[in-house]
Amino acid sequence: MILTLLKAKIHRALVTQTDIYYEGSITIDRALMDESGILPYEQVDVLNINSGVRFTTYAIEGERGKGTIGINGAAARLAQTGDEIIICAYGQMEQEYARNYKPTVLTMNPDNTIKTII
Repeated sequence: MILTLLKAKIHRALVTQTDIYYEGSITIDRALMDESGILPYEQVDVLNINSGVRFTTYAIEGERGKGTIGINGAAARLAQTGDEIIICAYGQMEQEYARNYKPTVLTMNPDNTIKTII
């Protein structure tokens, strides 16, 4: 049996920009992508802590070390600069492997630097 489990999570990142005219996606600082294991163009779910809105999009890399978290395209109507969000990526694996699998979880500081890696 194949199960879908949390692969990576960036917890309590702050939205730094929105751009409704971009074609779509979420821009994530490349350093955060590397630490979390989220790849460019990987599907992610975004959970807006401020509004309770959840949406699915794909990740694109932002400039390394800038702390950018940008909501683009139509999803830009679902978040505002300063909103706290959770970004989740998932992976599929065999049940036997899944029993011992541990996701990478980044908890964030208010400036979008990493507080802890779990």
